[in-house]
Amino acid sequence: MSGIRLASPAPGWSVDADVVVIGSGVAGLTVALRCAAGGANVAVVTKARPDDGSTRWAQGGIAAALGEGDTPEQHLDDTLVAGAGLCDEEAVRTLVTEGPDAVRRLIATGARFDTDAVTGEVLLTREGGHHRRRIAHAGGDATGAEISRALVTAVRDAGIRIIEHALVLDLLKDSDGRAAGVLLHVMGEGQHDGVGAVRAGAVVLATGGMGQVFSATTNPSVSTGDGVALALRAGAEVSDLEFVQFHPTVLWLGPDAEGQQPLVSEAVRGEGAHLVDADGVRFMAGQHELAELAPRDIVAKGIMRRMQETGAEHMYLDARHFGATMWAERFPTILAACRAHGIDPVTEPVPVAPAAHYASGGVRTDLRGRTTVPGLYACGEVACTGVHGANRLASNSLLEGLVFAERIAADIAAAHRPAGEYVPVTTVGRLVEPEARFAVQRAMTAGAGVLRSRESLERAAAELARIEEGADKSVEPGTDAWEATNLLLVARVLVAAALLREETRGSHWREDRPDRDDAAWRRHVLVTLRPDRTLAVSTTTTAAFPPSAAAPRSTA
Repeated sequence: MSGIRLASPAPGWSVDADVVVIGSGVAGLTVALRCAAGGANVAVVTKARPDDGSTRWAQGGIAAALGEGDTPEQHLDDTLVAGAGLCDEEAVRTLVTEGPDAVRRLIATGARFDTDAVTGEVLLTREGGHHRRRIAHAGGDATGAEISRALVTAVRDAGIRIIEHALVLDLLKDSDGRAAGVLLHVMGEGQHDGVGAVRAGAVVLATGGMGQVFSATTNPSVSTGDGVALALRAGAEVSDLEFVQFHPTVLWLGPDAEGQQPLVSEAVRGEGAHLVDADGVRFMAGQHELAELAPRDIVAKGIMRRMQETGAEHMYLDARHFGATMWAERFPTILAACRAHGIDPVTEPVPVAPAAHYASGGVRTDLRGRTTVPGLYACGEVACTGVHGANRLASNSLLEGLVFAERIAADIAAAHRPAGEYVPVTTVGRLVEPEARFAVQRAMTAGAGVLRSRESLERAAAELARIEEGADKSVEPGTDAWEATNLLLVARVLVAAALLREETRGSHWREDRPDRDDAAWRRHVLVTLRPDRTLAVSTTTTAAFPPSAAAPRSTA
């Protein structure tokens, strides 16, 4: 049988379900709720606690054409511009058309957004790349936390089984190559312990991002690319992994800061904050019609260019003109985070620099969330639906998770099959030592960050190959080794894709190829993992997504 699995003990326990959802963010919990409402037996697997994923950290909000004068067509236009020619227009149209009602259903589920005290209507703000106020927020800058609270409560009230503190390892398949469940490791807490199996006829990956592949990121520590790595080992295709969005305004904590860094939401700029250098010059003015509210890739590049020009390690976000009351009421989370690090944004500019934030690429899916492996679905940040193209439009991520989760639930209900008997995978991949995680992060930050070139990417590729050569079957299986191995795999794919794409587009910035090249590169990069653990890298022949055919271009 095709596929590779991580080295791990044999499963010591098993659970049966109709649907197993891996992840407990907006995408995963929405799938779980919709499937359960249709009568399915659902199990949710989450790596820590149900509210510990990326959704909880989303400050800005959720974008939808809810305001007077706004339309899905205008939302579509803004999304296509941000996506730099690589969005799938049908996927975007699906998102913006179904989005408003999906948000209303989220509100009906219990999410409480900020509303006007007089009219009771949902308050809307602007963020980068949006020409209208269409970002609904909650708790000022705690939107993700409120959405997570509402969905976790609804899932618990529905009696849906949740397996906490569980790292998903590999996909189980039946003799026909269909998904038949997952292997997972429960990390010493809860009803089960150690390696076990959840058997299910439908498997939904909603594992979030892979920001921990870099030294500094806005992602929580659990975001180690587990879903993308699992999909690759199972034979699925991933797409556009070179497009990693670096959030332009992350609180700068010093040159040696590592791990999850505090985000300073785009909504702060949406409300009128200015980006300035050490001399107080607004350097984004004149670079784009929207200045500080340009799409994120443009703002991140603007900050990096100014840092290079001035020799500075960071820029500043100046919102002193907001005043104490506005800071406290509109951005209480950010205010508290800044003050916790000795910075008071009420009286001084906030030091900021770009950090890894969001993966626009991921496991390739169609408009119903189906991957290239039958019975395996993906949604949220782990997926590549075609919505984001080369650069995600601000606050489209929560909406994408919501809309495509509902589509997955509908497809499962229409085409459900019980789990077949799974066939053990005999090809066992080697593990790297847990310490390899930091070597991967250093290599990726130095060679595949905001600024890339063939030289820097080749250095990163060589270092990753060296780490891969050090993998050993004798490494003790365990959470740290599994995570490090997953990070190494997704890092290899990202670098291979970034090397192949010889242009600058969206959030992929090649200093040695500074121009966008539509003639050669308005197409998608596809990667699969061969049985010998080498990567098969190719491109589509056109910008069509999902691709109907791939033209081989390279092997890495």
